[in-house]
Formats: sequence, structure tokens, C-alpha cells
Amino acid sequence: MPALAEILSTAASRPNPRGCDLPTCPVCADSMVAAEASAYLHDELISYLWTCDTCGYGFVTKHSVKRFACN
Repeated sequence: MPALAEILSTAASRPNPRGCDLPTCPVCADSMVAAEASAYLHDELISYLWTCDTCGYGFVTKHSVKRFACN
């Protein structure tokens, strides 16, 4: 049985969002590590619910994602 695999580059096009792209609370400026919930809204759009552990303020962010085409 033949196997076919795609080799992906290990070089990241941009660094992981572990310190630079994570949101901070707009009320108390505390950094947030993980979203409380997420929802796949429709094609290429994901919504994240963030709640600050320090002051309790909550907000939603939306991010678009690109689909990968299979060959």
C-alpha cells in the first residue's frame, strides 16, 4: 500500500503568539493566557470569549483563518 505525505517546513513564517499576540484586559491591563470559550462561526471565522481573572471584564475577539487545500 503506497503512502503519500506532505512535508511541511519547520521554519515559522511568524513566531507563535505566546507573548506578543495574546490580548490584555482593556480595564486592568492584566495579560490573558487562554480564552474561556471559542466558537466556529462560519467559513474562515472563529470567535473567542476572553474573561479577565483579575477584574472579571469580558470581551470577544474574532479571527479569520485560511483553509488548506489538499492535493
